[in-house]
Amino acid sequence: MRSLIRRRWLAIGLASVLLVGLPSIAAASHSWGGYHWARTANPFTLQLDDNVSSAWDGYLATASSDWTKSSVMDTKVVIGTTAPRKCRPTAGRDEICNATYGNTGWLGVAQIWITGGTHIVQGTVKVNDTYFNTSTYNTPAWRQMVMCQEIGHTFGLDHQDENFTNTNLGTCMDYTNSPGTNQHPNQHDYDELGIIYDHLDSTTTVGAVLTSSPSPDGSDWGRQVKVSKDGRTSVFTKADGHGNAVITYVIWAD
Repeated sequence: MRSLIRRRWLAIGLASVLLVGLPSIAAASHSWGGYHWARTANPFTLQLDDNVSSAWDGYLATASSDWTKSSVMDTKVVIGTTAPRKCRPTAGRDEICNATYGNTGWLGVAQIWITGGTHIVQGTVKVNDTYFNTSTYNTPAWRQMVMCQEIGHTFGLDHQDENFTNTNLGTCMDYTNSPGTNQHPNQHDYDELGIIYDHLDSTTTVGAVLTSSPSPDGSDWGRQVKVSKDGRTSVFTKADGHGNAVITYVIWAD
C-alpha cells in the first residue's frame, strides 16, 4: 500500500524495450524497438520546436547541443507553434513543451508516432512543472537529465539501464535517484545512434508535411501491453490498425 501512495511516474513516451543480453551495459543495445526517422542522407537535421518557458530554454539548448554531437544527426531549436498544455504534434519534427500538467505522477512524457511499423513521423516531449516547481525536482541536474532523456527517446533510443539505485553510467539515458552525473549523453549513446541510423531510406519523414495526421492522436496512452515483474515499467500502445501507432513507455518510481 505504501508504494501505491508514494508512487510517482517518470514517463518516457517510448515503446517496447529492446534489451540485448550481452555481457555488459557498455556492449548492450539500447535501440528502441527499431524505431527511427526515415531519411535519405546522413547527417540529417531534426527540428526541436521550442514551446518551453524561459526556465527551460537553457536546458533545451544544452540537450540540443549535446545530441548534435552525434555523427549521424543534428538538432535545431526553432520557435514552437503549439499551445504547451496541449503540446500537439507536428509532422516531421519534435514539439517540446512544459506546463503545470497537474498531479499526474509523471515528471516527463515523450511520445512518438509510428507509421509503417518502424518509422517515426512526429514526436512530443512534455515536462511537468507541477513537480519541477517542488524542492525535490527543481534542480539543474533533474531538469537537464529529464529533458535530455525525453528528447533522446524521440530519436529511437531506449535506456541503457533502469536500475535507480546502482552506480550512475554517466548518461542521461540511465535511470537514477541522483542525476548529478547523468545529465548528458555518453559515447555509447552516440554509438547506438550510429547503429540505428546506419542504413538510409528511400523516403524521409524528417521535416515532412504529411497529407493527413497519423492516427491515433495520442490524447491517451491506449492499451497496456507490458509490465515488468517488479511493476516499475509499463508499456502502452494505441494503434489504428493501419500501421500507425502512438507508443508510450512509463517508468514508475516508488
